[in-house]
Amino acid sequence: MDIFKIAETDAGLSEAEIRAALEASLAGRTLRKVLIIPPDFTRFHSNAGFITQVYHALLTAQGAQVDVMPALGTHVPVSESQWKTMFGDIPYGKMIVHNWRTDVVKLGEVPADAVAEISEGLWTDPVSVEVNRRIMDETYDLIISPGQVVPHEVIGMANHAKNLFVGCGGSDMINKSHMIGAVCGMEKAMGRDHTPVRRLFDYAFDHFVAHRPILWVLTVNTAPGGKICSHGLFIGEGRNCLTEAVKLAQQKNIDYVEHGIKKCVVYLDPSEFTSTWLGNKSIYRTRMAMADGGELIVLAPGVHTFGEDKAVDALIRKYGYKGRLHTLETFKRPDAADLRENMGAAAHLIHGSSDGRFSITYCVKNVAKEEVEGVGFKAADYDETIKKYDPEKLKYGYNTVDGEEIYFIPNPALGLWINREKFQQ
Repeated sequence: MDIFKIAETDAGLSEAEIRAALEASLAGRTLRKVLIIPPDFTRFHSNAGFITQVYHALLTAQGAQVDVMPALGTHVPVSESQWKTMFGDIPYGKMIVHNWRTDVVKLGEVPADAVAEISEGLWTDPVSVEVNRRIMDETYDLIISPGQVVPHEVIGMANHAKNLFVGCGGSDMINKSHMIGAVCGMEKAMGRDHTPVRRLFDYAFDHFVAHRPILWVLTVNTAPGGKICSHGLFIGEGRNCLTEAVKLAQQKNIDYVEHGIKKCVVYLDPSEFTSTWLGNKSIYRTRMAMADGGELIVLAPGVHTFGEDKAVDALIRKYGYKGRLHTLETFKRPDAADLRENMGAAAHLIHGSSDGRFSITYCVKNVAKEEVEGVGFKAADYDETIKKYDPEKLKYGYNTVDGEEIYFIPNPALGLWINREKFQQ
């Protein structure tokens, strides 16, 4: 039975309303062993931390064994301090760490002809369907997948089966799905439902995983002033919960600007954004709003590296963010075998570029200027830059600084910004 709760006011759903819906979703179930796969700390504003805490308390009170495995994808494991902030009193020792390179089972593949049809001929290789082995472990009576439906640069709208095939997936699916999204184009995907990568995941789910007892718990949130506001909660065992959540997220998480932004300033919370791999959401989510010839200034006090692991970091440093066509040409070169072996990194390089349409300046404290410039960005000192663009003084949206109009975004992870003029064209 689907349970959909939509807030009646801008204040969002209360914790009591969310808790009641979660309790209702367990009614009539006799559960001995449950796996919860929430997002990691990079999706803190999903409210999945609170949801996981509630489920953990309800289920353990019933005597069930509850395992918690964050859907890391290629991210680094959740630290103990992050765990406490997000998951409260759930013991840190209960965390199961997903390893996308080694801890997966192959269930089959999406055949080449299906991939070609999905991508309109832009990608013609089959894609292996791999998930963490625990998802297929029949000793689990229920798998609970909480997370936020929000615009996403690869799939269009995040969550649902993405939580399995990327968050708990293996290298082939992660790499090729990201490349399919990149070659098909972000502008055709972001903020939409039935995109090429979403259709890829729907196919994989329907053919290989639909028989598993998976309960989706999807939120639609914003975070005004950094405080989580849940506008909707969509719980169900099929796809309908995603379909309905997407409709609300398109209302709550897409901001239209009336003309292209000439100068955009984005702030990256240091507790959430520690690498350009994560911080480039500032580019993904604003590129459809930026004017040609504009400037994107990224205030990134916590960014201290490029990739989330050493191998990806090395690839970013070697090849840089140099645009879609340049990266695709490089990808085919005989001497770029290391890039072909990590297609997720290649896709990330495409996503992290403006394709020369606008400039990108990273303002950092913990990375040398030469290193930032070496990967294709402009570089500026964070402390010097905030003397002019102080995130504590700027308000969300349009501001005037020294007689110049700028657009300020305090958290790029929670929305998508689109130039209405171009979108309507």
